[in-house]
Amino acid sequence: MGLRSGVGRVQDAEDDSGVLRLVHNFFVRRLGSQDAEDMVQEVALRLHQRRSNEQIESREGYAVQVARSVLTDRWRRESVRQRDRHVTLEDYHHPVEDISPARVLEGKERLTQVLRSLEELPDRTRQVFVLHRFEELSYAAIASHMEISVSAVEKHIMKAIKHLAKRMGD
Repeated sequence: MGLRSGVGRVQDAEDDSGVLRLVHNFFVRRLGSQDAEDMVQEVALRLHQRRSNEQIESREGYAVQVARSVLTDRWRRESVRQRDRHVTLEDYHHPVEDISPARVLEGKERLTQVLRSLEELPDRTRQVFVLHRFEELSYAAIASHMEISVSAVEKHIMKAIKHLAKRMGD
């Protein structure tokens, strides 16, 4: 029993280090390297506090969700601190474009079309594309995370872009 539980802890530690690298890259992209370390520690603490016996389908996805929550909490705290420094902008400085219901509907239809097109991609290509375009990870970070070459990441991105361009042009 002792050896088996020790092996499980080693595996958890290896899994956690990969997840925390992903979270670190997430924060570096959004905040810069100075603040990223503190934020990663906050995520690690929350992950440790919420650890349970339930299996999480995607540790990476869950960690990014927690990271987003930590980032949102930080922005909220900062906005409260900065509220007294707020300067009201007059409407004439920033005209607002009216958005018609037809334009909203067109946007929703376009989004549905993009999502359907993404679902048609092979899993790995879709995952690479989502990590780059939506999670804003660099090619090198994606390559490291997925254990593939940067060249393979580039090929997956190009494949996804070509597919989306073809489908969206229809």
